[in-house]
Amino acid sequence: MVIKPRIRGFICTTAHPRGCAAHVNGQIEYIRSAGPIDAGVKNALVVGCSGGYGLASRIVAAAGCGADTLGVSLEKPPSSKRTATAGWYNNLAFEEAVDGYARTLDGDAFSDELKADAVEAIRNDMGKLDLLVYSLASPVRRHPRTGFLHRSALKPLGETLRMKSLNVDKGEVIEVALEPGTEDDIANTVAVMGGEDWEMWIDALAEADLLAPGFRTLAFTYLGSDLTWPIYWEGTLGKAKEDVDRAAAAITRRLAHLGGSARVASLKAVVTQASSAIPVVSLYMALLFRIMKERGLHEDCIRHIYRLYATQLATGATQRLDEAGRIRVDDVELSEPIQGEVKRRWGVVATENIAELGDLPGFREDFLKIFGFGLAGVDYEEDLDPALGRDVR
Repeated sequence: MVIKPRIRGFICTTAHPRGCAAHVNGQIEYIRSAGPIDAGVKNALVVGCSGGYGLASRIVAAAGCGADTLGVSLEKPPSSKRTATAGWYNNLAFEEAVDGYARTLDGDAFSDELKADAVEAIRNDMGKLDLLVYSLASPVRRHPRTGFLHRSALKPLGETLRMKSLNVDKGEVIEVALEPGTEDDIANTVAVMGGEDWEMWIDALAEADLLAPGFRTLAFTYLGSDLTWPIYWEGTLGKAKEDVDRAAAAITRRLAHLGGSARVASLKAVVTQASSAIPVVSLYMALLFRIMKERGLHEDCIRHIYRLYATQLATGATQRLDEAGRIRVDDVELSEPIQGEVKRRWGVVATENIAELGDLPGFREDFLKIFGFGLAGVDYEEDLDPALGRDVR
C-alpha cells in the first residue's frame, strides 16, 4: 500500500515504516556526531521507550553512553493491510541501528507479568542496571493488584476553565471551556500517571538484586509556564505529577544502601502524542517554538535529552536542582526573556495573526514526524508492505 497520514484529532492512525526508521536513524546519527558522554551507564532500562522523550533517552544511553538497553512499550504490530503504530517501527529501527545489546519487550508495563519478563531478561542478558528511565505515557492503567481499570482525566480543578487554545488542523485560535475534575478524576489520574508504578518497577528490580551500586533512576515531568498551569500543574495532571515527586523521595530512601538516587527531571515543551492531547498547551507551544527558533534556542526531543545526559547525568556534573530536588533542564524555556515574549504574544494572538506570532507549520511538522511523515529522503509514494515482510499476526 501507499501509506499516507490519516489524522483524527490529536492522533494519526497510520505510521510510515520508512519514515519512522529515518526519524530514529537521524536521532542516532545526531548523538554520534555530538560526541560520547561519560555517565557511567553500562546497562539501562527505559520504561516507555517507543517515542518522544523515552525513545530519545534510550538513543542517548545507547549511542551516546555506549550502554546496553532493554526497552518496554506497548505497541500494535502491523498486518498486511494495516500499519503498525509508530512506536513499533521505532523500536525495530532502533534495535537494527545501534551497537550492543538492544531488546524491546512489548506489553503492559503496569503488569506484574511484564515486570517479571524484564527481570528475567536483565538477569540473563545484561547483569545489574545502572539506570532506569521511567517515561511511560498512557491514558489508562489496569491496576495489577485490584484489576481495576483507571482512566486518567486531563481537567482543571475548581471552576470551569475558559482559555485560549489552538485548533491545529484548522489553524484557528479558539476558546475552550473545560469542566473541572472530580475527586474520582484526581484519584484515577494519580493512579495512572503518578509514581506508584515507578516504585513497583524499582521494588521488582531491587528484590531481584538487579540494581548496581550507585544506581540512578529518572522520571520526567513538565512544569511549564504559569500560562499553562491552570490545565497542567494546577489540574488533575498536576496532582499526578506531585505524586511522582513523592515517589522520587521514597525511591531514594529505598536506594540508600546502594548510594543510589531517584530524580524527577523537568523538561521543555515538545510535540509528542501525549502533549498534543492537552488543551491549551498546543497554542503555548506554537508561540514558544517560534520565539525560541527566532533566537536560536530551540531544542527538539533528542537535542534536549542529550543536554540532560551531558550536563546533568555525566560523571562529575553539578546538577541544577530546584527546591523540590528536581533536575531542571527547562531553564531556557522558562527564562524571563522567553517567557516575557510568550506572554506578550499570548495576550494578542488570534486566528488572524497566528501565522505571524506562532510556528504552526513547525508544530504540524513535528506532529507528523512522530508518525514517520515529512522526513527528507523518504519516498512517500512507494508501494510498501506495512509488515515489512515479517510474519506478524
